[in-house]
Amino acid sequence: MAKPLSATLTPDALKAVIRDKALALGFDAVGFAPAASTQAAKDGLAAFLDAGMQGDMGWLEAHADRRADPQTLWPEARTIVVVAMSYRPQVNPLDQQKPKDRGAISVYAQTARDYHDVLKSRLKQLARWTSEKHGAGVKVFVDTAPVMEKHLASRAGVGWQGKHSNVVSRDLGNWFFLGEMFLDQELEPDAPETDHCGQCSRCLDICPTNAFAGPYKLDARRCVSYLTIEHKGHIPLDLREGIGARIYGCDDCLAVCPWNKFAVDTREPGLWPRPELTAPRLAELAALDDATFRQVFAGSPIKRTGRDRFVRNVLIAIGNSGLSDLAASAERLSADESPLVRAAAIWALGRLNEESAARLAAEWRSLEPDPDVVKEWDRVSS
Repeated sequence: MAKPLSATLTPDALKAVIRDKALALGFDAVGFAPAASTQAAKDGLAAFLDAGMQGDMGWLEAHADRRADPQTLWPEARTIVVVAMSYRPQVNPLDQQKPKDRGAISVYAQTARDYHDVLKSRLKQLARWTSEKHGAGVKVFVDTAPVMEKHLASRAGVGWQGKHSNVVSRDLGNWFFLGEMFLDQELEPDAPETDHCGQCSRCLDICPTNAFAGPYKLDARRCVSYLTIEHKGHIPLDLREGIGARIYGCDDCLAVCPWNKFAVDTREPGLWPRPELTAPRLAELAALDDATFRQVFAGSPIKRTGRDRFVRNVLIAIGNSGLSDLAASAERLSADESPLVRAAAIWALGRLNEESAARLAAEWRSLEPDPDVVKEWDRVSS
């Protein structure tokens, strides 16, 4: 049972002051949802997992029960305050013409600070104020706990889950981050947002790897964001060309959404882009060792992917560049300590310099201990 407020505010008044405080702290939208998931959301999660569309993301299945019911995270929760913060880019990524020797990093990962840290800092301020000023029990979450935040954002009226499965807002487009404050007070929920995608299918049509099994059905195993961030192994051969120059994430389905005409500029300096990450040189990124990688991406979500997976992505982009000048980077990394990197390097070299690839295959194939890398040598020498 929710404990009574120590202050004299009515539930409606508490809801109003929390909303005002959240907006004053820099959030761009605030909504209130009951601390429960719908049966439809639970069934949707179960169907996604049963189809194996989560790929390597075992944590989705491991915590499915907790994800389906917010009160398993905190039994005292009665209301969930959902907040959104814009990170709209100054230039639409689809309008940027990058040279072929540059990589593309998802807008959210170009920021000066990791968005987890930015949002959690603001949410903690909101939680502390709510607790100290109004006596409410609180807990905060930002994308690091099993919370169905997209579903909760829809129930809280912040937006609706679009056909690309991301949340879309009539006021913010789809360039925004979400965070949640669990509250032990029973507050009136906001009206859920209805779907306004209509007949539009731009997000589905633009996907470079055909990752959508249908509207609202994303197969993560084919998604560039999944492949370049979450996937731990070798990227499937038939998906590599579709990745293009994308070395960390993909913004295409977000960038094409027509609701972005209503998006607002971010007010948070920590979410402004680092210039060196807007169009980084592939050759420089391919030269990163583990220590330098950690130094360059300190305070960035990219750091969590690790050097080997990131350089694997860079090599896929190098192979897709068509630039023979980058073949030297691929050749050097074909002797890297990581089998993941070696395999990607061999593929890239085979795309840029068949003669060098065939020569190295003849010299090194018999010395290769990893069977997956041997397959790459076989491909370039066949």
